[in-house]
Amino acid sequence: MSDPLDLIHLRSLVAIADCGGFHRAAAALRLSQSTVSQHVRLLERRLKEPLVEKSGRGTRLTAAGEALLVEARRILAVHDESLARLEVRAERDMVVGCTEHAADRMLPPFLAVLRHAFPGRTVRFRLDRSTRLADDVARGALDLAVVLGGAEPSGAQITMLPLSWFAARHAPLPAAGEPFPVVAFEEPCGLRQKALQALDSAGHVTTITAESTSLDGVLAAVRAGLGIALLPSTGRTPSGLVALRHLPALDPVALEIVTRRGIDPDIRRTAFEAGRDFFATRAHLRSIAVA
Repeated sequence: MSDPLDLIHLRSLVAIADCGGFHRAAAALRLSQSTVSQHVRLLERRLKEPLVEKSGRGTRLTAAGEALLVEARRILAVHDESLARLEVRAERDMVVGCTEHAADRMLPPFLAVLRHAFPGRTVRFRLDRSTRLADDVARGALDLAVVLGGAEPSGAQITMLPLSWFAARHAPLPAAGEPFPVVAFEEPCGLRQKALQALDSAGHVTTITAESTSLDGVLAAVRAGLGIALLPSTGRTPSGLVALRHLPALDPVALEIVTRRGIDPDIRRTAFEAGRDFFATRAHLRSIAVA
């Protein structure tokens, strides 16, 4: 395959033709004259033809330069039109992330608010763990996400969720001196660290007996009697599990909205208000477990 023509080099050639020389082209493009000259030399090397020649005190395009100019205008026009269409499409898309099981109750009304407030935008969503969602927001892959506090970047708090220990019904607790079997999320995970540190501070020896990348996997392992798990919730015990009251109590964890840099302030404000209002007006829905 032949080496492609560089769009920046083509833009310099068009500017020379439109502005009447290298100096004016450089000023219009906000480049140095030597940079514009280098672009032309690279085009000439690529096409193996002289493209610009001296004409009195100025310059003019050669026949090969004129032929390339026609193609350059066509290429740049198609490129710029395509880019404009893609930018409009990207602006109309809103990508929202949410921690896994918060989606069951919170996400439908949350997305409904966003779609109503911004009818010209397509709202898409993705479920994942807080650490991954926060990373994607930080690098601009997500517009906003509902995450557990402690992730980077930090966000605006919409509520606090208590942390509770859970085990399978009728699962035997370890005998004195035996390690506590712990089911946890795979690293990196703030909940995992909180659980191990709390048990260690209380003098318990621990061992990770199962780990998963998802909340469903953690719950399945606990239901199977493989160990205990520390999970945030809004009150209702997950099906098939029991809450353990005798283990160390931990402070509640914040549920936050994080938004990418440069997001429309109206979107940020609407998302925060939608999340806050959900918990303020639906306090009876005490059934969310978040990972």
